[in-house]
Amino acid sequence: MATDNTVKTITVKELTRKILNHEEIFILDARNTDDFDDWKIEGKTVEIMNAPYFDLLDGVEPILDKLPKNKPIYAICAKGGSSMMVAEEIAEKGFTDVFSVEGGMKAWSEHLEPIKIGDLRSGGVLYQFVRIGKGCLSYLIESNGEGAIIDTNRMIDQYETFLQEHKVKLTKTLDTHLHADHISGGKKLADKFGATYYLPPKDAGEVTFGYTPIHDGDEYQVGHVTIRALYSPGHTIGSTSFVIDDQYLLTGDILFIDSIGRPDLAGKAEDWVGDLRETLYKRYKELADELIVLPAHFMTSKEMNENGNVSEKLGVLYKQNHGLNIKEESEFRMTVTENLPPQPNSYQEIRETNMGKINPDDEKQREMEIGPNRCAVR
Repeated sequence: MATDNTVKTITVKELTRKILNHEEIFILDARNTDDFDDWKIEGKTVEIMNAPYFDLLDGVEPILDKLPKNKPIYAICAKGGSSMMVAEEIAEKGFTDVFSVEGGMKAWSEHLEPIKIGDLRSGGVLYQFVRIGKGCLSYLIESNGEGAIIDTNRMIDQYETFLQEHKVKLTKTLDTHLHADHISGGKKLADKFGATYYLPPKDAGEVTFGYTPIHDGDEYQVGHVTIRALYSPGHTIGSTSFVIDDQYLLTGDILFIDSIGRPDLAGKAEDWVGDLRETLYKRYKELADELIVLPAHFMTSKEMNENGNVSEKLGVLYKQNHGLNIKEESEFRMTVTENLPPQPNSYQEIRETNMGKINPDDEKQREMEIGPNRCAVR
């Protein structure tokens, strides 16, 4: 929808598709520099420039020579207001293809983009929901009209729309672990659809609501498809992976494409580092190299494949992922307990929300989640 004859708006969904389609994108980020440095839009074909709104109050002249003349300019800010004003000033200077991103980085943080991973041997389809603005990944298994969602984000309306459009009846939601970097929508979505919510009991000691426990070796049917639980502690003491139809390995926050999970988000790094090594260097080693690893997060767009999904064969990761190739246990222990990146924003409040101990309103939940995920060892 155009706000005047020149400046247009673009939704985060439209912007996401352009980035995943590898279109050349120029973004002008009008947030303050500290926020920009902490978290920004990324992509293989994205060029981005930071010009804080408050530096442009007297006009956009200082940045005009840095703006492209031959391609669209997408202005973004925290919520969409400042970027519109900056975009209008740029348009007044003769730039003809200027957009403001609706909802700003707040909306960018909440968008889920469903991408088909592949068909399942038993009959069905596996989808990956890419939360491109935060690096979260969740999964929908669909078979014979039934569905299960793993590691659900809190924006459950986007899953609802997908389920309705594809005529899928939700029967199960499962969390690989008690999340500390984002708020789970698994329980809420399950309750809304009359489905069963599953959670590893070793992570649920302080949970205040009802759930069905996940145990090592448990199998769940979704239509014709079998989901098998594999106990894989280390990121948390209850972390559990899921093997889908002996084709896919959903690793939660234990193993990523370019890193491994951190064991410190519940203050138990020294206690859990041994579990993490046991999972990565023994439990996963016993699995087939051909399994496709599907993690719960990614850190940068470099981990994305050409179509935007995040996946790789387990055997390839054992050759290329540094975290899987640390021979000495003492070096491994040092790697995952020292010099870790900052902990996720509001991680303790997020954990308490996922336990049901606190119930922040929607706006507070958005604030708690703002910023990148930081579940990996770097």
